Amino acid sequence: MTYSPTQRTPIMPRTTLTTVFGIILSLLSGPAIGRVWGQGMALPSSSVSRSAAQRTAPPSTAPQNNQQAASSGGFVPRNDTPPSLQNAPAPSRQTATGATGRVTSGGQLPRGAGQEHRVYDLRSYTGYLTSHDRPHQAVVDWIVRETGTDVWHTEPFGFMTADRDELSVYHTNEMHQVVSGIVDRFIAGDKDPQVMNLKVMTVGNPNWRSRAHQLMQHVNVQTPGIQAWLLTKENAALVMSLLRARTDVRQVQAVDLTMHNGQTEKLASTRGRNYVINVKPSPAGWPPYEPETGEIQEGYTLEVSPLLSVDGRSLDCVINANIDQVDKFVDVGLELPLPNQQVHRTKIEVPQLVSWRLHERFRWPSDMVLLLSCGVVASPDRSQSAMPLLNFSAITGTTAGRADALMFVEFRGKAAHNLTQTPTVPQVSSRVSAPNRGRY
Repeated sequence: MTYSPTQRTPIMPRTTLTTVFGIILSLLSGPAIGRVWGQGMALPSSSVSRSAAQRTAPPSTAPQNNQQAASSGGFVPRNDTPPSLQNAPAPSRQTATGATGRVTSGGQLPRGAGQEHRVYDLRSYTGYLTSHDRPHQAVVDWIVRETGTDVWHTEPFGFMTADRDELSVYHTNEMHQVVSGIVDRFIAGDKDPQVMNLKVMTVGNPNWRSRAHQLMQHVNVQTPGIQAWLLTKENAALVMSLLRARTDVRQVQAVDLTMHNGQTEKLASTRGRNYVINVKPSPAGWPPYEPETGEIQEGYTLEVSPLLSVDGRSLDCVINANIDQVDKFVDVGLELPLPNQQVHRTKIEVPQLVSWRLHERFRWPSDMVLLLSCGVVASPDRSQSAMPLLNFSAITGTTAGRADALMFVEFRGKAAHNLTQTPTVPQVSSRVSAPNRGRY
């Protein structure tokens, strides 16, 4: 350090001043300024995510990450981000300022009602269903059928999730008792394939009840218009013989469903019926208009889901049946203008539909037969008359396309016990006429 001849103040060398100014500039442009600003003002969440992503991203991918962050509102997926979260939606202004959620109780689940988290092992049941895609879904469905859906979406807080190996439930002790009872019917019940016999019949006149009434035990049903009875297998055979002796009875379906306990099987018999739904101008110019056709599926669909008790003495069964029938097509005439000031007359068709729905759960002893009557509704299988001009509906008292639809549901036990086997012919031994010399 030198002194001026006229002033006695010290003068720094130029190199020293350059070094001091360089240190000050480095401090102002370095990360220290970020820490100082951070103490007085918080950055938006998107800016913080973007800054963190820029600091952690490799130098070669920084421009690409910056562009992706700008398009996704600051979210930059990492290499281990799941595919479903790769394209995160841009946060709206309402989400950024309001509905962001909050962590309660230090991230712990609420236990105000004494909730417990339990895990149920399902491998002893799902291990047998190798050909089913999601066998554990049947366990969840039956639990919801038993408990209802409100208990999982209202107070007290609870949840349920499942995969192929285990069922995870968080709820009160009372709810766990219900869940364990359903799970036991799957894992401790019979795991062999079972046989459910279904017969769908139609009767033109419902007066068949007059002779079969004493053979059936009435059961209450929640669905309006539906009647249900329980029959012993002997009485069911008598009612079946009475029905088959009638001339207005038609058997629509008779099938043995081989299914596992708790799973759902579907039956369907539908056909499409075409009709003119609209008339539109023809692009070719001639004819001036062309019809636009639609299709309605007519027939029935049936879903059956049985669940046996652990001892096999009782049976719960959910039946979902849908019947749709086109009663007739109502013609509506149209008058459409032509270029030569004339009128083109055509028509469209409006379908008149008759539908019937049943979705209910039944419980009955497994050694009895359930009989359902849908009332006089649309026939599941419309019979086509060879001579439509001859209509005997007024004489028989029936309506065309209407019938009393009946469904017999019978549990027949294990599939191995219902296999048809050819009886073996007994072998009768006889004395050999030729002398036996003991060589064989």
